[in-house]
Amino acid sequence: MKIEQKLQELGITLPKAPKPVAAYVPVKQSGNTLYLSGQLPMVDGKLQYTGKVGGERTAEEGSVAAKICAINALAAINEHIGSLDKVKSILKLQVFIASVVGFDGQPEVANGASEFFVEVFGQEIGSHARSALGTNQLPRDATVEIDLVVEVE
Repeated sequence: MKIEQKLQELGITLPKAPKPVAAYVPVKQSGNTLYLSGQLPMVDGKLQYTGKVGGERTAEEGSVAAKICAINALAAINEHIGSLDKVKSILKLQVFIASVVGFDGQPEVANGASEFFVEVFGQEIGSHARSALGTNQLPRDATVEIDLVVEVE
């Protein structure tokens, strides 16, 4: 199945890839490997989720924020290679979660991105190695930030 069609079935329209907010590029390619810079939960240029999980934000809200980050990552990949059908494997996902001291549900928050990639690409391509890390602060007070390593054709 074409990935564009799958996204359409899920009711998702890829946004324009978010522009960098500092001195970096959104995607760096080496051979068939893409390294994506951190993606925040931005929609139409506005940060949708700020604050810490376990404080101002619930784990469920953090999971939604992680999914938004994943959608933005797909937009960056699509813009870089021209078609998500060229993705061979989501190799590594890192999810950074701004969370209060004592919150230990980072894996459940990270599932918002992980499960989305499997839903879009299927088990074989979408499954990945992953780190889910709690931190005291993210850029712009974002609740979640993700980065990816992806293999392409």
